[in-house]
Amino acid sequence: MKKIFFYIFFCFSILSFSQQKLWKGYFSYNEITDICISDQKVYSSTKNSVFNKDVSSNILTTFTSVNDVKPDEITAIFHTSNNYTLIGNKNGLIILIKPDGTTLNKVDIITDVPVPANSKKINDFYEHNGKVYVSTQYGISVIKLSNFEIESSFYIGNSGEFIDVLQTTIFNNEIFAVTRTQGIKKASITNPFLYDFSQWSVFNSLNWLSIVTFSNQLVAMNTNGITYKFSGNIAVTFSQMVTNGLKLRTDSVYLTITNQSQILLYSQNFTLVNSINSIPNFLDTFTCAITKNNMLYIGTKKSGLFETTITNSSAFTNISPNGPIEDLAFKVTKTKNDLWLTHGSYDRTYTPDYKLQGISIFNTNTGWTKIPNTGVAGAVTLAAIAENPRNTSEVFVASGHSGLLKFTNKTNPILFNQTNFLESVLLPPPNQNFVSVRINGMKYDKDGNLWLTNALVNNGIKVLKSNNTWQSYNLSAVIQNPTTLHYGNIDIDKNDTKWTATYGGGVLAFNEKYNNKFIIINEENGNLPNNDVRCVAVDNKNQLWIGTFKGLRILNSVDRFISESSLTTTNIVIQDGDLAQELFYQQVIQDIKVDGANNKWVAIADAGVFQVSANGQKTLRRFTKDNSPLPSNNVLDIEIDEVSGEVFFATDKGLVSFLGSATKGDDDLENVYIYPNPVRPEYSGTVKISGLMDKVNLKITDIEGNLVFETTSSGGTVEWDTTAFGKYKVASGVYMVFVSSSDAAETTVKKIMVIR
Repeated sequence: MKKIFFYIFFCFSILSFSQQKLWKGYFSYNEITDICISDQKVYSSTKNSVFNKDVSSNILTTFTSVNDVKPDEITAIFHTSNNYTLIGNKNGLIILIKPDGTTLNKVDIITDVPVPANSKKINDFYEHNGKVYVSTQYGISVIKLSNFEIESSFYIGNSGEFIDVLQTTIFNNEIFAVTRTQGIKKASITNPFLYDFSQWSVFNSLNWLSIVTFSNQLVAMNTNGITYKFSGNIAVTFSQMVTNGLKLRTDSVYLTITNQSQILLYSQNFTLVNSINSIPNFLDTFTCAITKNNMLYIGTKKSGLFETTITNSSAFTNISPNGPIEDLAFKVTKTKNDLWLTHGSYDRTYTPDYKLQGISIFNTNTGWTKIPNTGVAGAVTLAAIAENPRNTSEVFVASGHSGLLKFTNKTNPILFNQTNFLESVLLPPPNQNFVSVRINGMKYDKDGNLWLTNALVNNGIKVLKSNNTWQSYNLSAVIQNPTTLHYGNIDIDKNDTKWTATYGGGVLAFNEKYNNKFIIINEENGNLPNNDVRCVAVDNKNQLWIGTFKGLRILNSVDRFISESSLTTTNIVIQDGDLAQELFYQQVIQDIKVDGANNKWVAIADAGVFQVSANGQKTLRRFTKDNSPLPSNNVLDIEIDEVSGEVFFATDKGLVSFLGSATKGDDDLENVYIYPNPVRPEYSGTVKISGLMDKVNLKITDIEGNLVFETTSSGGTVEWDTTAFGKYKVASGVYMVFVSSSDAAETTVKKIMVIR
């Protein structure tokens, strides 16, 4: 049977890149992979984005998936003489940023070069006489600047085999190529048969990393961090670093030699101008460096791009755009005033990564701030976040290994672990004596109690009560071997029943108000397709949506828990013509979130995100890396701002958001607003009427009272496509919006100006 999400959707993939104003990117610019320069700008890349700084105006410009730069993993960047920016990737993709800022993906290397897919990494670019020589894992490809087509490819191994070329340069009408395993090779640049490996000779057979032309001499660095200038074939040492080098760069005025802990600058007479061994207050390593206009630009592994003067480098300025700590966005939560983002991770079995990482926090007014890794009390694998609804200064962050963190006003971390009520497990070999406190799912109930799961122990469910006392619940009577059980997320319904996803144990339902009642829903007695439940979500009509490793199930009413002793779930069947199919059949469901209109946002492993209708019968949207600004199809977490309707997608390559229209209904009609207003000729999207109560009646008429649109709201926002009942675009003019609650007790009138 064909899988459900391939039949529905391209007719519903209505997002076009002209609608990107609905998207926002929240990317990190800290993990620098490469730097290059143009006449006016300095360009820098991370694995997932590019940014530049105009050296005269100091304006920063970013290029991310939101403006069509969607890399695999950036490994090299270059700016050409005709003002194009080339972005090289690990998989051979080259992204062109045109002079007008638009982009083009060049997939010639991916599709046309007959090389194994894992051997197409782009290492470097070099321009000469209207051509760009691309150093790759398989050899060299030559791109013509006139049309950016591949002119030829050179496989220059000793027997014509593929060979990793790290960098090229041209000197005295000869092209020199540093190879990883066969030394430096050279050939005449005018030789029309460079594609023939026999036309290449070995210039030097030692082990080399990098090569440039500087001050009318050939300069190369070997794998021991020693840099030489060549006099004919004779290599003369002039610089030696304390550790292995990374790369040589030059702007023709200065030569920059970089390794992880040192940067050396040389003038044109090969005199050492400066040596930089660290950046004050940043314990980080270097990744790349280059000079421009007597300034030095330094890329670091985790701290961003720095700028300093060449001769007096006592002051360093971080010029990376502000963003989160890193692009791996694991869990995201919208609190009352902020957006909290954690960067830990664990695998399917909840085995943690043990990474010590800080927390990124975004505020609309102040931008990004960070809790550094020195401010998390040593806790690793940070994941789920929960804000105390009765005291919003308190935020809790779960650790997949260290316990539970409590922050007050984003500071003063208190770590709850095996020393203060939580329980630990002593991991088996090869991790003897490795104490682990595994907290994952967290959720506040309506009484202000924080419920959480504590994996691999008998007392797997715990609660921090609103009076700051703890209580735990023993699961050994309801679950076989609870000390082997891992937990996913928790959701809590209107009856205070706690629904918990588990790895291998199905869904665990618990309510202490009904004599500590437990019910297990699994494959054997609950019709689940798999006992590995990745997520649970209670919707606005009291249905439980269950995402498993092999598909979706629905419990039609959470009230059944109160009166029944066992619970059976059902699937959702979609009719496709004469063919009935199961929604998300056999798919790995990573997250489910419910928006203000009771629509469901569903993340499918490596397949992007779906928005389906309240009953699942209609697919409203599908977002993938191919048809939207998602930087990756691996969406790890979804969060929805109930006030604005903004939907956040946390992926392994960055955080983005889509401005949805399904907001939570307001309590009254005092705050109804319309945007955009006026509707200008260049605008092609929908008009949104927000701040509504749920289930209000909304009518739009022209100034003469002719009805052009009518609907009943679901949630707090209604969209109007500026047509008369979908038939034709309305004319320029003023349109009246009449809103009334279902009982007519609340009413309001607004105006929309449409300009054609």
